[in-house]
Amino acid sequence: MPSLVLDRVSKRFGGIDAVSNVSIEIPESCITGLIGPNGAGKTTVVNLITGMHNLTSGQILLGDIDIGRAPAHETARSGVSRTFQNIRLLAEASVLDNVVAGFHRLESSSLISGIFGFATSLRESRTFRERGRELLARFKMERFVDHPAGCLSYGHQRRVEMMRALAMEPKILLLDEPVAGMNDVEAYELGDIFCELALSGIGLLLIEHNIRFVTKLCEHVHVLDAGKIISSGSPAHVMHDPAVVAAYLGTA
Repeated sequence: MPSLVLDRVSKRFGGIDAVSNVSIEIPESCITGLIGPNGAGKTTVVNLITGMHNLTSGQILLGDIDIGRAPAHETARSGVSRTFQNIRLLAEASVLDNVVAGFHRLESSSLISGIFGFATSLRESRTFRERGRELLARFKMERFVDHPAGCLSYGHQRRVEMMRALAMEPKILLLDEPVAGMNDVEAYELGDIFCELALSGIGLLLIEHNIRFVTKLCEHVHVLDAGKIISSGSPAHVMHDPAVVAAYLGTA
């Protein structure tokens, strides 16, 4: 699977630089961390990668393909998937239906085929539902298959959103605060799944305020402050970087 590379990426809103000259790499088969204080620009970086914001300057490369100015649907079809900081589910639809919605990128049958219930469309639909159930089993959510997603606990809704993102069979998965609000047991259960995904070849970008969680899972961490990368390296390196300490704790 290809790496995702941000090369001197910038985004300006009016006269304000939300992201300035950011260069990071998200390699295949690795979990890469992106941390920083509130308002540092982390979610803006994700929105730039996924085509929800337009670049002011720079490049975003998925392998040899420049996706930096592609619309969001093309970026998704190229193999970039994400979760959101604020959960976005179809609250009244079942858990399984929410997960199956993620397979839209893989659909090959036509709209007409689906409307008239042709055999190819029905076969594809059955396949997606079977694969959706496999994801539910992977996340230990089988008992909630027919539950309305909006009735689940916060932590379980987070899992549904991640399963939907994985249903797209991404090459790169962007996780925007995936364990926010979870206890340590819930968080590290998901952490084990993230490690399995990396071993399968997917490149993961983990944005998270739980620093202990990030430093345990990530091989490489980038620290963003006021839209700029102020430190990059191993978890041990960035956690002892005076610039990082100052960004989080302030200076006297």
